[in-house]
Amino acid sequence: MPEVETVNDENQHSPQVSPIKFIQRLLATHWRSLLMLFLGVYLPLQVFGLLALEVRYNEGGFPWDLPILMTIHSLARPQLDIFAAILTKFGSFRTVLPILSVIVLILLVQRRWRSLTYLLITAAGSATINRTAKELWHRIRPHIWESVAPEFDYSFPSGHAMTSMTLIAILVVLTWGSAWRWLTVIFGSVYILAIGWTRLYLGVHFPSDIIAGWMVAIAWAIGVSFIIRPLSQPANITSEKPAIETQLLPQEKELLNNQ
Repeated sequence: MPEVETVNDENQHSPQVSPIKFIQRLLATHWRSLLMLFLGVYLPLQVFGLLALEVRYNEGGFPWDLPILMTIHSLARPQLDIFAAILTKFGSFRTVLPILSVIVLILLVQRRWRSLTYLLITAAGSATINRTAKELWHRIRPHIWESVAPEFDYSFPSGHAMTSMTLIAILVVLTWGSAWRWLTVIFGSVYILAIGWTRLYLGVHFPSDIIAGWMVAIAWAIGVSFIIRPLSQPANITSEKPAIETQLLPQEKELLNNQ
């Protein structure tokens, strides 16, 4: 293995480094990735785990679920009913699927195989996790008032919250190295909050359902990105794509050859 031999040669000709100094250099090199792993995967999973544990043993959820729902419902108006019923459809999988399909076509034209793989795994995994979690927890939806857009399946975690968060997380990851990233973050945040609001306003979810959906979607999307490592760059169909998008990385080739 030439790479291993090169590393060994460098180690033989470099002065000995103390373990503490080596750890400091290692952390200084990877602190951004470690921080992202902590904030983007560990913390969201911890929040989801705490919510899921409470829902498992107390279907009624948290003391703050009902007060938040009642506060939002106190603002109900016929015009808002219509607006919320229309807006909430933009967070459904049926609406998001065509958007993802367009992105898939763009990535196909761009020959961005790694980004395409990331999108497909993240989207399919999110939908699978949501359906599985609903069947495992069997949480009944709130029935506090008659909803203008009722739902009849299980409540935890919110499918609309997971779908909208997954869509924006994918877009943020794929555009993070471009000038579009902050625009994606800003408009994506408004979109995610708006979809979450519609689910509460319509009375078809508890707030804890929404938060749980957001958390697990964030953890899954960021976790997959650490494995697949999609290339974040501006969407330019005519530009030549780096080899990272169409070829395996050295460590990936090594793992494949060892299997």
